[in-house]
Amino acid sequence: MIDSQNAGGAGKSDSCGVCGGDGKLENAWGQVAKCPSCHGNGRRAEDTGFRDVTKTKASHHQQSNKAAVAVKQTWPTTATGIQLATEIRDSGLDAATKEKVTREIMEHEATHGLCTQTFSKKIRKQIRPAAAR
Repeated sequence: MIDSQNAGGAGKSDSCGVCGGDGKLENAWGQVAKCPSCHGNGRRAEDTGFRDVTKTKASHHQQSNKAAVAVKQTWPTTATGIQLATEIRDSGLDAATKEKVTREIMEHEATHGLCTQTFSKKIRKQIRPAAAR
């Protein structure tokens, strides 16, 4: 009697190429395992396309690998820094000096988190008129 699956060689093309249609593999020490290709059913996988290997964790769904462009800070952010910068803006110093001292305040805030009293005194000394020194 002829097996209907193997008639005309049709079944031969459907069998798994890794395990030969057995559904299991045996190694040299006699250990038996399910075929990794057909998962033990002995048939070739119907889907011959690519496997979806995309990540499913939220951490793998980043928008871009480019670094975010930071907005350039133009004014201090702490209350003391804003007060100092306002005093500098309203002072009679030239524009280049005003910009330099304001940037110094912003850099101090970035490294220290706030403007200390010592730093505030140092800045106020810089903005005093030359005659008052």
